Amino acid sequence: MVFRKALLTAVAVVALAATAAQGEDKVQEPAFAAAEAAKDPFVWLEEVEGAKALDWGRKHNEATFARLKNDPRFEPIRAEAEKVLTAKDRIAYGSLEGGKVDNFWQDQTNVRGLWRRTSLDSYKSQDTQWDIVLDIDKLAKDEGKNWVYKGHSCVGTDATRCLVYLSDGGKDAVTVREFDVKTKSFVKDGFQLPESKQTIDWADENTLMVATDFGPDSMTDSGYARQVRLWKRGTDLAKAPLLLEVGKQDVWARPYAVRRPEGTTLLVQRGPDFFTEEWHLVGADAKTTKLALPLGIEMQGVMNGDLILSLRDDWAVAGKSLKKGDLVAVPLAQAAAGKVTNVDVIYSPPETGAIQGVALAQDAIYIDLLDNVTGKLLATRKGASGWQQTAIDLPANGSLNIVSTDAFSTDVLVSYTNFLQPDTLYLMEKGGKPQGIKALPARFDAAPFTTEQRFATSKDGTKVPYFIVRPKNQKADGNNPTLLYGYGGFEISMTPSYMSVLGKAWLEQGGTYVVANIRGGGEFGPRWHQAALKQNRQRAYDDFQAVAEDLIKTKVTKPAKLGIQGGSNGGLLTGVTMTQRPDLFGAVIVAVPLLDMMRYHTLLAGASWMGEYGNPEIPAEREWLAKFSPYQNIKKDVKYPEALVYTSTKDDRVHPGHARKFVAKLESLGHPVMYYENMEGGHSAAANLKQRAEVTALQVVYLTQKLVDGK
Repeated sequence: MVFRKALLTAVAVVALAATAAQGEDKVQEPAFAAAEAAKDPFVWLEEVEGAKALDWGRKHNEATFARLKNDPRFEPIRAEAEKVLTAKDRIAYGSLEGGKVDNFWQDQTNVRGLWRRTSLDSYKSQDTQWDIVLDIDKLAKDEGKNWVYKGHSCVGTDATRCLVYLSDGGKDAVTVREFDVKTKSFVKDGFQLPESKQTIDWADENTLMVATDFGPDSMTDSGYARQVRLWKRGTDLAKAPLLLEVGKQDVWARPYAVRRPEGTTLLVQRGPDFFTEEWHLVGADAKTTKLALPLGIEMQGVMNGDLILSLRDDWAVAGKSLKKGDLVAVPLAQAAAGKVTNVDVIYSPPETGAIQGVALAQDAIYIDLLDNVTGKLLATRKGASGWQQTAIDLPANGSLNIVSTDAFSTDVLVSYTNFLQPDTLYLMEKGGKPQGIKALPARFDAAPFTTEQRFATSKDGTKVPYFIVRPKNQKADGNNPTLLYGYGGFEISMTPSYMSVLGKAWLEQGGTYVVANIRGGGEFGPRWHQAALKQNRQRAYDDFQAVAEDLIKTKVTKPAKLGIQGGSNGGLLTGVTMTQRPDLFGAVIVAVPLLDMMRYHTLLAGASWMGEYGNPEIPAEREWLAKFSPYQNIKKDVKYPEALVYTSTKDDRVHPGHARKFVAKLESLGHPVMYYENMEGGHSAAANLKQRAEVTALQVVYLTQKLVDGK
């Protein structure tokens, strides 16, 4: 359960509050933000569904399509990308649920997708027989809706009673409806919730813990629920008992139910900001007890009476000095009683390592570990002498990902990949040795290429790792078209992943690909992330620029041949880099970005990220934000690379106004820029695989025109 990472995962190739902007009553803006709006000539572009703003977007789309779609390379790249993304021989990644394996599948026929289920034995076989649970294409057609599937959650040992989450066009906001897997139908008069940014969890088969929009004053400034209520079947939700209510300036209130063989634990969370958590235990009488825990933690689960926590900050407790980055076990009973007298360290990563993921099975805790940005997998079990780790024998020098565990099973699914090696899915049945059960076929010939890890030296002397994927016979003459990708935020790590689409579209066409592991990310744990928070944000941008300079210094490339790409927080990264060091680059992709850091806290979920960037309403914090905010730092007398900026009208996480206003200001000052706005698709700017293929092709053609053709 990682709420934060689920909300902010970067989309490396494809992309990557006032609900007032979505059409509700206008809320009162903070003083400084309101003053900024009053003098902003392009503030009208913040009206998400405004007729004038949409018309502006459509006209820009026409111009961009004329440049990119009319390029004779566009259609072959788009068709090849769609072929790869929708191929029948992809790995059908599954989740272990109720003794079965669930999968969500999209292809050329099932554009919106299928929710499918099979047995573990069938899943292991090469000819898996799937039972279709819900056809989203059919549902959308039958109901006349633009449904995008956003997942499901089930209750019971057989996982047959579920909640289905459906989004209109790909937004984060979802409609929730109860579904019966046995009858393959929505439950008549079952649980149902209208569209909202909401979090729901099953307390039992007839009770939900609900955090949703309960009406006036029930949402935080970030656009998330302030309340969690306990809703019993057949009762009025508005009268459901209140479990927790948080302040408007908190990020959210959220429920979390842990169901295990040893029992069910109900918890509710207050999120003061994106990186702190306050937890309360829900008792049998629906009364809550605040747990005696520090705020700088990340809840990973409950096991045999222990809370399993990752530490974001150091913690001195019970005579021990625990380090940020440690995984620890805290007796739930002690935390509920108000004093923790014993804490076990489950695992403490080395200086070069960081815990990336934690998953609890019935008998063990599995740890996805990074060591110098390459993956390892540990299984840890509690014995008579404490917690003991066992290293799992899996391939080295790549990325490992715990795909699924089940609290009622000892089975584990885990995948391995690297830039040049296709994914392999392993099953550890009953906690045994990993057995490869599925493998992705090669999408391009990797033999001519190699991957290296190199280090650049940042402005303050910090060594910053990066991966470079290049031809083995590459000449260090500075003439290699190179794409540099980065993110650098929210403790999210950029790890090696198979270049299934870019292998053919970029590497085989002579391109070099680079991924920078800059500060702000999680490659070396909380310390690496916290080194670039708030007033230290410039360090992330210095790191990224240092990698670019190292590529030029070592004659991998030169500015005219070097492009950068980033989405979401990575779009902020490329926007900052473009405005600070335009001399370093020939191409810039700015995807679903934050760019106006003077008003970001008033736009959609922006207020939830002040723990990352700072608060513009506070003069001291506004000062550092103003220094790097891309929108405010565009200058008339500077020559910028012609950037490709894109967003989605349906992105209800990062407001499309950021991208729109940035482009409008560049144009007003006479700078060339290209813009694309997908009218649906949410934060990924693509609602389905076909749209993802199109967005990918637009980017590759743009990069080819700028870095190869020199246009």
